Amino acid sequence: QVQLVESGGGLVQPGASLRLSCVASISDFASYTVGWFRQAQGKEREFVASSRHVLRTTYYGDSVKGRFTISRDNAKNTAYLQMNNLKPEDTGIYYCATGRPILSTLRTSNGYTSWGQGTQVRVSS
Repeated sequence: QVQLVESGGGLVQPGASLRLSCVASISDFASYTVGWFRQAQGKEREFVASSRHVLRTTYYGDSVKGRFTISRDNAKNTAYLQMNNLKPEDTGIYYCATGRPILSTLRTSNGYTSWGQGTQVRVSS
């Protein structure tokens, strides 16, 4: 069974940066797409970014494009989410997920089969 453990969340001021990490306990991590999603209190889970196992292409949600960067180190079974110029609306629990979604499900929770427990990010002055 795949286990994903996120870390790196915290409380920061607007404009600050954070880097989230996600360590996966799977032997063929490189063959999985990794996604980051977030969920604010009272809202639905939202797609943030993904690094596809096919061609290593990356995708971003419109609200984070240009500020967040997803990357991965397959040798360390780890994915990262670098978050710059954080805004209060970026507040939420950030989840890492793995799976082999097709393009039409890449930005949806249904495309992923394993999930971490989440890490809290709070952006406030």
